[in-house]
Amino acid sequence: MSPPIGVLVMAHGTPASLEEIGPFYTRIRRGRPPSPEQLEDLLGRYRAIGGTSPLTEQTRAQTDGLAAALETASPGRYLVGFGAKHTEPSIETGAAALAGAGVSAVVGLVLTPHRSAAGSGEYLDRAARALAELAPELAFTAVEEWFDAPGFDALLGRRVTAALGGLGSPTVLFSAHSVPESVAEPYRTQVVASAELVAGAAGLDRRPVPWRVVFQSAGRTEQRWLGPDLLGAIDEVAEAGGGSVLVCPVGFVSDHLEVLYDLDIEASARAKAVGLAFARTASLNDDPEFVGILAKVVASAAGAPR
Repeated sequence: MSPPIGVLVMAHGTPASLEEIGPFYTRIRRGRPPSPEQLEDLLGRYRAIGGTSPLTEQTRAQTDGLAAALETASPGRYLVGFGAKHTEPSIETGAAALAGAGVSAVVGLVLTPHRSAAGSGEYLDRAARALAELAPELAFTAVEEWFDAPGFDALLGRRVTAALGGLGSPTVLFSAHSVPESVAEPYRTQVVASAELVAGAAGLDRRPVPWRVVFQSAGRTEQRWLGPDLLGAIDEVAEAGGGSVLVCPVGFVSDHLEVLYDLDIEASARAKAVGLAFARTASLNDDPEFVGILAKVVASAAGAPR
């Protein structure tokens, strides 16, 4: 039997406890420690969602689900590993494990649908460098984006349709994580295209239900970050006489801080303050249909490693 094809699943990572948040925050700020005020603000956000984020557990479930879906479709063909950007096991550790297992090639998949130099690009570059150093003979195929994977828009569209039930005069806000404006493309274009696909799948134009693309969770730096901002958009919906907002976090695939706090607490509170009802679509997490879509993305990439 031929050696399996390695699949390196990559995600952001999250601190396992409140005590780890300070070092974690320094890492995501590229070695610059946060101010005491910044650290306390982040600690407060984690406390508000229970002390830790469920991202680690959700990512593990997604990775396990992907491995199971690939094994069902092609027994013995794939070996799935994992690496995180900011926590252990790191991307480099995950790459080393696959190389050491004797795989014939590696497919890199980041658990974010859209391509960004400041996001998925960094993950894939780290994986490529690690493999080039460890096993230069291995072909590495980088899945740079998968927002337009067959079935993904329909899956999210059904979540939009379900969440709209009972909302009066709704506006749908498709949200994604903001990035610095200096690296906005092709990320911005892909997020807009993604929202158009999901809006079409949900039939928003036929209903008709207005919708917009917004960005959230911008970093607290001196750089200009991509907008329009989610909270400002909520204010604008209220000013225009809308009755409710539904947020579809089209750029996120699991429950984590930016969903459980930035949406469920912060955005929900802003909507209430300006007199709007608020709802959001259910996160994908380890939905079998979702991991099945990812399995097909991997299988397609594995067909022509480069």
